[in-house]
Amino acid sequence: MNVPESAWFKSSYSDQGGGSCVEIANLIPTHTLVAVRDSKLPDGPALALPPEAFAAFVGHVGRGRRYRADEGGDRQ
Repeated sequence: MNVPESAWFKSSYSDQGGGSCVEIANLIPTHTLVAVRDSKLPDGPALALPPEAFAAFVGHVGRGRRYRADEGGDRQ
């Protein structure tokens, strides 16, 4: 995925202390995907999610829920 650096911005959900930093980018011009990456690893991998999936992810994180696929897919 090739996203211009100028498209990335730090999420308001990021830890201001620098420990948990997430950056997001709306993939312009269609806004059909939201890119997500670790701001500490800007050259690392990024996820591309449909806006609905990103909203669901943020909703689960905001409620302290997580999904552990490595543990048989148990929802916690």
